[in-house]
Amino acid sequence: MRIELVKRPERSALFAALSPFIALALTLVAGAIMFSLLGKNPVEALYYYFVDPLREVWSLHELAVKAAPLILIAVGLSICYLSNNWNIGAEGQFIIGAITGSILPVMFPEFQSWIVLPLMLLMGIVGGAAYAAIPAFLKVRFNTNEILTSLMLVYVAQLFLDWMVRGPWRNPEGLNFPETRNFNPSAVLPEIWSASGRAHWGFVFAIVAAVALWFVLTRTLRGFEIMVLGQSPRAGRFAGFSSSRMVFFAFLLSGGLAGLAGISEVAGAIGQLRPTISPGYGFAAIIVAFLGRLNPLGIIAAGLVLALSYLGGEAAQISIGVSDKVVRAFQGILLFFVLACDTLILYRVRFVRTTAAKAGEATQNA
Repeated sequence: MRIELVKRPERSALFAALSPFIALALTLVAGAIMFSLLGKNPVEALYYYFVDPLREVWSLHELAVKAAPLILIAVGLSICYLSNNWNIGAEGQFIIGAITGSILPVMFPEFQSWIVLPLMLLMGIVGGAAYAAIPAFLKVRFNTNEILTSLMLVYVAQLFLDWMVRGPWRNPEGLNFPETRNFNPSAVLPEIWSASGRAHWGFVFAIVAAVALWFVLTRTLRGFEIMVLGQSPRAGRFAGFSSSRMVFFAFLLSGGLAGLAGISEVAGAIGQLRPTISPGYGFAAIIVAFLGRLNPLGIIAAGLVLALSYLGGEAAQISIGVSDKVVRAFQGILLFFVLACDTLILYRVRFVRTTAAKAGEATQNA
């Protein structure tokens, strides 16, 4: 007996539209079961996850802070995935963008001017794009699997950051703590509404990037090229589109946006470099991209939902005493149901009975 996925001749437009909501509903059910098995009240746990973080204006600002890097990274990843390029290393590009963007406030703290912040953002974009260019070059030049190379580079970036803040960039006045000096005021990203919270302009960057890439995908020749090469590379070649150039375009764009997210996070929410500057935004953004159906506008809503799970996870840890691992498991369950729902919309499951003779023949041929 084996299981096969058979492509449906037509997919249901209704279920295609409802798929993210079905996945979210199934995640809530699975989450309730998980909390019950942990000995927690599932209703209370889900309340702290999805309701409690929205009760105060301050929490809404925190929601924007958490959602900004998720949306920025996810909209870049959506271009990669639509063009059939699998960038799994946005976490590393996020970190490298934060490091390169922090060169000015860390190494030249006396340099204080209005131009410092724009230069930091530009350097963060360049750093993230340059780091993403490595798996792109390896794929184009040596046909290397970009999933493995981009993922392995994440750990290189994490270790490099840890070495920098414990070694060359450690704050000489920081009492031997592994962190850089605090950024000077000219290197800090301004808050949107300084009187009511700490939401910074990184959230604005995310919304602008999402809208701009939605326009590119739906209204430009480049967007048409992305869709054609992603769905049928052979047809794209006949149309005169270059798959090699698309690999670099997709990786550089996604890496640049991840780098912008990194420096925005450091200059806005943190104010310095530390050994850990991300709770896993680069990996969580993969969930956001697929939950938003690889549509930049849908990614805005998906980013807010997953940011809510981060805030809710923190609230649940404090209020009902669950582990931070539960937060990651909850996000993993969400990704599983998103992918499962999308798969079952496009394919149907078929059980095939295999006879002993056929099984023996297949083994011999293998």
